[in-house]
Amino acid sequence: MRLCHNGDKMNRTAEVLFHMEMDVIGGGSIGLLFAAKLALSGQKVNVWTRTERQAGEINSSGLTLIGESGPTASNIRVASYPVRISGRDGVSSGEPRMALLTVKQAAITEELILFLGELLSHPGSVIICLQNGIGHLEKLEASLPHAEVLAAVTTEGARRINGCSVQHTGRGELWFGKAAPHGAENETGKGENVGMRPDNRHILFLDILNAAGFRSFLSNDMNNRIFQKLLINAVINPLTAIYDVRNGELPEHPLRLRLMEALYEETAALLMASGWKPQGDGWQNIMGVCRATAANVSSMLSDVRAGRPTEIEWINGGIVRLAERLGSKAPLNEALLAIVKKLLPDESGKRCEP
Repeated sequence: MRLCHNGDKMNRTAEVLFHMEMDVIGGGSIGLLFAAKLALSGQKVNVWTRTERQAGEINSSGLTLIGESGPTASNIRVASYPVRISGRDGVSSGEPRMALLTVKQAAITEELILFLGELLSHPGSVIICLQNGIGHLEKLEASLPHAEVLAAVTTEGARRINGCSVQHTGRGELWFGKAAPHGAENETGKGENVGMRPDNRHILFLDILNAAGFRSFLSNDMNNRIFQKLLINAVINPLTAIYDVRNGELPEHPLRLRLMEALYEETAALLMASGWKPQGDGWQNIMGVCRATAANVSSMLSDVRAGRPTEIEWINGGIVRLAERLGSKAPLNEALLAIVKKLLPDESGKRCEP
């Protein structure tokens, strides 16, 4: 269910709305996209990066945003700091913070969690998490007692050009809200949806995102949205990475198509047993994504080509763990998890072939 609000009935001032300080954690494509558009809308933005080098580039040159078809905006001024613990400027402000976590799941390390605990140490802080896969929300909620942890699903498209430049490759939507745990402490394994009463922080976050040009919505149906995106990612991402093909090429070969169908059936059955309530035809949704993003290289294939850690552990690995909690098995997901891990370089730097 979508939650709506009437902005005219909320007693909020434009001054508060357009001068809220925002923290964007992660300097990848989605992080830079959100940082640039938020800054262009008048927000004060802090970008927290993994490296000193990227933070220096952003502080020196500003951000450059290349539009889908419109003009390029350059020298967008934001503040940038490398993620470090204790004593960094801007970490302990003594006020609630509003943050977007845009890093991939592999980057949610103990060091990053300690940093987030310091950044979001004031009660009333909110963090919206834009990760693929499952498992991270439970870890963050357990480690951030003073912050409200919200899940998000977005269909925005972005491509990072370099450390301070990003291209907006496609407009989409962003949905955020509270999600039920998918962790082991959820004994039934069923991710039931959590009703969320939006308060002023949620409405303010929503208005800030919409003012920046993101079509954003509050939702109390986040588990369905998370599972829907997980299903799409679990079918498309590992197979494009293994076959080294773009999204649109994946279903063109009959053998690949049959493997997609089998993987879909296994994954969809487990998600439904875990509480997912499909909206429409799930298989046709996946085929539609392949057509709509035909020229795209999936994030997992991009990571494999670059020798970077993938999100396989939290996508197909997440499906395997859901199956275990249900007393079931996910043999195809388990096999793909092992194969994609072998595509990454070993300790000698040599790529392992499956």
